[in-house]
Amino acid sequence: MLFHGKARMPAPEQALPGRMEPMGVPSGHYVMGTTLCPPFPVGLELALFGLGCFWGAERRYWQCPGVFSTAAGYAAGHTPNPTYEEVCTGLTGHNEVVRVVFDPAEVSYGELLRVFWESHDPTQGMRQGNDAGTQYRSGIYCYTDEQRRLAEETRAVYQKRLNTAGYGEITTEILSAPTFYYAESYHQQYLAKNPQGYCGLGGTGVSCRDGQAGLAMGQT
Repeated sequence: MLFHGKARMPAPEQALPGRMEPMGVPSGHYVMGTTLCPPFPVGLELALFGLGCFWGAERRYWQCPGVFSTAAGYAAGHTPNPTYEEVCTGLTGHNEVVRVVFDPAEVSYGELLRVFWESHDPTQGMRQGNDAGTQYRSGIYCYTDEQRRLAEETRAVYQKRLNTAGYGEITTEILSAPTFYYAESYHQQYLAKNPQGYCGLGGTGVSCRDGQAGLAMGQT
């Protein structure tokens, strides 16, 4: 039975039980040829974002210079090792996310945040465009205190810009990074394997930049 309150997070006692076995993961990134699984090279860092359907979100990040690898998955819910079908019921509480492995010497976390804010509409609550449900909510999941600081700082700056453009309040959740569960193999780098596939990602058109001067926020 489908969960008819997919616009609401389920309570832990409502969540599907899941399983102990993790999802199988491809040996390499379809586009970049790098590994999807740790251990990653020394000096690289992790970032985790939810900004709608993970197909388009992952593509945005593998196109960023300085990104070593990306993976589509599920996070911030209750069910261990969920399947896509389970997530779609609304009974796991998970968000569709992309985990980004990046080299901070080549791309800053602030730049990754810029891509995040500009690539979707963070004011839509439990949806993104025509995709509705808890799995499409906007979220930044932080691995360090510095990531949280930058996420909150850029949210405040971007809120002012959205208000000026006539948008409402940002609904993005900013949390400490929860357990990341890999999505099924066919979801990994989906739009590279299926170039004509669906991408529901669409931004507001509100920029994070000040003219040509570079990033207006999150420069560290």
